[in-house]
Amino acid sequence: MGTDNQTWGSDFILLGLSSDWDAQIFLFVLFLVMYMVTMLGNCLIVLLIRLDSRLHTPMYFFLTNLSLVDVSYATSIVPQLLAHFLAEHKAISLQSCAAQLFFSLALGGIEFVLLAVMAYDRYVAVCDPLRYSAIMHAALCAKLAITSWVSGSINSLMHTTITFQLPMCTNKFIDHIFCEILAVIRLACVDTSSNEVTIMVSSIVLLMTPLCLVLLSYIRIISTILKIQSREGRRKAFHTCASHLTVVALCYGMAIFTYIHPHSSPSVLQEKLISLFYAILTPMLNPMIYSLRNKEVKGAWKKLLWKFSGLTSKLAT
Repeated sequence: MGTDNQTWGSDFILLGLSSDWDAQIFLFVLFLVMYMVTMLGNCLIVLLIRLDSRLHTPMYFFLTNLSLVDVSYATSIVPQLLAHFLAEHKAISLQSCAAQLFFSLALGGIEFVLLAVMAYDRYVAVCDPLRYSAIMHAALCAKLAITSWVSGSINSLMHTTITFQLPMCTNKFIDHIFCEILAVIRLACVDTSSNEVTIMVSSIVLLMTPLCLVLLSYIRIISTILKIQSREGRRKAFHTCASHLTVVALCYGMAIFTYIHPHSSPSVLQEKLISLFYAILTPMLNPMIYSLRNKEVKGAWKKLLWKFSGLTSKLAT
């Protein structure tokens, strides 16, 4: 790696997943379909919650935020990835790279905090149901949602600013599918161990702190559920948390593996696959998890489809 140029250049080259043309065409079709399913699923969840008054509760208010985060996260990465599958020259400008790094980090951080907020909501619902409406009032829900968005954005702004102030070598090849922070830092001409420590520390604050809150919430939730006498009551109480717990396991598990110990990542390929998991698979699965495991959402779907079929019949006649 050369060290002649100590400034950030005008553009970078993303190496992506494969240089084989047939493989790129296959991946383009696969990820395009997954991206369309992601957009459709999350947008329908938001629309459904908006249209059905029975879903105007704190839980679904936070779920709306989660769907918006998922749509935004996927959109910050996947369209550029799809375009590069069909392009011979996989370039990305400095400004686009910085914006992509900022939004991917911000939205990832927002999701972690938001999942902790949703865990607190479930804790109140299960452990203090009689005061649920009084505790989880609209003003508190709005403040918790704003805190999620602001904390993730501030963390991302700090990392993006620090990263692009590093002196860069002449190498402009980013061995990743997008401008991921660890991949961009590798382009620097200086020792980046302090940056990696900063990433680890902020990950502990923004990732492990919400995770601890999630764990504490579920310890109390499980303790309360076990005290319920009837089996049906225990089943119903656990069912209200099952979807959220599944999403928590998916999101936090991969993040801890990636960012808490950056040096321990076995390969760049694994980093790419984990990024794909976050950019495409998780946003696509989240609305499915909440739809398939939630009776209220399934009931709302049936109600909406019934209304739509009735409207269609009227128009046909």
